[in-house]
Amino acid sequence: MMRAEILVSGIVQGVGFRPFVYRLAVENDLVGYVRNLGDAGVEIVVEGEEDDVKRFKEEIQEKKPPLAQIYDVKVNLLEVDRKTFAEFSISESSAEREHSGSVIPPDVAICDDCARELRDSGDRRRDYFFTTCTNCGPRYTTILGLPYDRPNTTMKDFEMCDECRSEYTDPGDRRFHAQTIACSKCGPRVQLLERDGSKIECDDPIRRAGELIEEGYILAIKGNGGFHVATSTLESEPIARLRAVKHRSQKPFAIMARDMEAVRGFAVVSDEEERLLTSPVRPIVLLNKSEGYGLSDLVAPGLHNVGVMLPYTGLHLMLFDHVREPAFVMTSANPPGEPILIDNEKAIKELGGKPVDYFLVHNRRIAQRCDDSVVRVSPAGNQSIIRRSRGYAPAPILLSKKAKFCTLALGGEYNVTSCLLLGDRAFISQHIGDVEKYETYLFLKEATEHVVDLTNARVELVACDLHPRFATTTLAREFGERFGVEVIQIQHHSAHVRALMAEHAIPEMIGISCDGVGYGSDGVLWGGELLFCADYGRTFERLGHLQEQPMPGGDLAAIYPLRMVAGLLHEYPDVAERLLESRSSHFPYGRVEVDVVMKQLKSSRNPLTSSCGRVLDAISSVLGVCYERTYEGEPAMKLESVALHGEDKLALEPEIMSGNVIKTSSLALAALNSVEKETVQDLAYSTQSYIARSLAEVAVHEADRLGVENIGFTGGVAYNNHISSFIRKIVTSHGLKFYEQWSIPPGDGGLSFGQAISAGYT
Repeated sequence: MMRAEILVSGIVQGVGFRPFVYRLAVENDLVGYVRNLGDAGVEIVVEGEEDDVKRFKEEIQEKKPPLAQIYDVKVNLLEVDRKTFAEFSISESSAEREHSGSVIPPDVAICDDCARELRDSGDRRRDYFFTTCTNCGPRYTTILGLPYDRPNTTMKDFEMCDECRSEYTDPGDRRFHAQTIACSKCGPRVQLLERDGSKIECDDPIRRAGELIEEGYILAIKGNGGFHVATSTLESEPIARLRAVKHRSQKPFAIMARDMEAVRGFAVVSDEEERLLTSPVRPIVLLNKSEGYGLSDLVAPGLHNVGVMLPYTGLHLMLFDHVREPAFVMTSANPPGEPILIDNEKAIKELGGKPVDYFLVHNRRIAQRCDDSVVRVSPAGNQSIIRRSRGYAPAPILLSKKAKFCTLALGGEYNVTSCLLLGDRAFISQHIGDVEKYETYLFLKEATEHVVDLTNARVELVACDLHPRFATTTLAREFGERFGVEVIQIQHHSAHVRALMAEHAIPEMIGISCDGVGYGSDGVLWGGELLFCADYGRTFERLGHLQEQPMPGGDLAAIYPLRMVAGLLHEYPDVAERLLESRSSHFPYGRVEVDVVMKQLKSSRNPLTSSCGRVLDAISSVLGVCYERTYEGEPAMKLESVALHGEDKLALEPEIMSGNVIKTSSLALAALNSVEKETVQDLAYSTQSYIARSLAEVAVHEADRLGVENIGFTGGVAYNNHISSFIRKIVTSHGLKFYEQWSIPPGDGGLSFGQAISAGYT
């Protein structure tokens, strides 16, 4: 007779792991128990014949539930004279927290079984919007504490009815120990409200809400992780009204399509894109618009693509039942610069009448706000995550080797996430956003504390950006004092490269790191860098960069790209002044502002930048594509869209100055001189090609000099398919290996991961 005492760590709570263990033990004629632990792990004790115990131990990993991820299994085998248990059972959970590194799983989209029950006239859950089971539904957004049992979730507010309790305790039922189990008798309820919060008496509030959207009204809809604002995708008037009130004149809105057939009606969808759209994550996927694109131009103005997701809750599915619209605008509901709203009363106060006409709300509290994730598929066919949030967070990234220190990293200033590096796992928080506002700063702090608590981690280092005035630098110091540990500042672009290296387990790399701006180790604003990193540490060699250009007016040059054009043309001041005068109407203060810019250009106090993002913004403005940045990356994104059907008519050869400095002044001049000779499409294509060719050729040259075979491309500009594909083609044509990021955002959403890698392995 043998007894096995087993500790399992990983994503093993909230994924049907205990019911799975129960059935497996019964099948193998074993007795004992399984229970959740307060550190998010699972404890199993079984007794039985030796062969049965050994088979059980092997099958735990071989047959685990699809949503479970096992990181470690510790087994203590003992010989016993007789069984001490009469049967196998699921025991009451323990608050013990002996281990670290387990975590609650991300939210999961409604499964096919629950979706069928939602439509089945004979099923007791027909038309129940919060239909979930062991295999689907919210997880992370419900958790208040550990272990993951109903009393530690926001579902504790709903007492199970007799029928739900019967399912919950039946080992043969799909809802056996499903903590979000509910039905229309005992679970969360939904209401349709007027803009002032008064209830609308309605037999079918969800389907009525769908009809109101189709009629041109704007609705705020409470989901699993926060509120969305929804409206028609076919009618431009409500979208224009929504844009006016939200001060989002140009930023694209995400949309939710009813099904894949509807998606194919307005977008081009590859097999990989369809796989992502229909996966349990159900992210927003950036899809190219089709020739038959019939949605309002105001959904994604000036862009060749549109962000699309499919319904991921029962409520979403029901919204489309009584309407003909192929899709609804479904954008996050939040005041400008603040986190997504999760509270009913606050949503009504913030949004009622401005711009929202009606509210569709439910009474389940949201423990953790969690925005939708955004992904795209690269030309090479690989997934590239733009925003890693719902469906991904807080599941960890598994690494090839263990870190020396448990490290907490806080990211930068925009698109912020935090990251906890623990052993060979990196736990990245959900998308936080831009921490310029105090509410978002608090969200970052609370979400970070939550991840540290869930993983039962003992922080040994804190990492942050090199910039001294970032809010995240301040928060890093606060955490450093709390934990009594050192705070390490990591240069922005080296963190991007380290993130790419760690994702692919590459020991050395020449990294092309291009984005808006990041604080350089020399005090200059970097953004178009070639760095050599030989390990996961903090040191790096700057091999080259784009030409440093003045930014007249500082941050204003990032908002009004014509200012940056003046910076790029500072070597040709007469040309710069003539251009600005001819386009003075695109400045907020017209001709007066042109005079100010030219005076600033002559000053030695302008900040300098090697930013690739600012160069792309300037070219976009030179070509008349975009004169004002109303959202992050707008001029460059629109430039990429214009270039989609262009050709390289200029065929500019890279102009490399001393120190591997890539000249960009001549690029701006060449574009300006060709405006009347070539199409905007061809010039957009040609200028992007020059940047890509220049970066790639310097990287290849340095790889040959240093004997390095790995070249990677990262930073926000890596989302540009044109530039990325061009660099890939040149690098691989020289027999070198090219790397992009697949699981970690190459933009600032992945910065905390790179910071943690840089600090934690040293």
